Amino acid sequence: MPTLRTLLVSLAFATFALSACGPAATPAPVAPAAGPASLKPLASEITPELARSMAASGAFVLDVREPSEWEEFHVANTTLIPLGQLEKRLSEVPRDREVVVICRSGNRSTTGRDILAKAGFASVTSMSGGLLSWRAKGFPTLSGR
Repeated sequence: MPTLRTLLVSLAFATFALSACGPAATPAPVAPAAGPASLKPLASEITPELARSMAASGAFVLDVREPSEWEEFHVANTTLIPLGQLEKRLSEVPRDREVVVICRSGNRSTTGRDILAKAGFASVTSMSGGLLSWRAKGFPTLSGR
């Protein structure tokens, strides 16, 4: 059984050995996603009212529904890229503007938002409640293309 002296010597040696390694490395800060300095991260989800305001202010509004849904009704000045095609069509989404992702009820838009965020888009959000909420608020939509 080790004596107290042996334990103290071992502890002193271990302390010396660890201190000889130098100070602990500080993790590097995580760089923000690539994008213009003027773009700031957005809330993960926004209301239809805020989405409408952002669209009017120049945000890129991305509809991730299917073409048949788009034909039925859509919001003016939006771009249709079905969710299943989004990862292959990222180059069609501008990186220098805020991006609002919309869908029918708000489920696919959260997935679309997450795809864009993972791809490094600096300022992306999704609209809660989808276009069903948009229309329930009486906001305008268009039919056909």
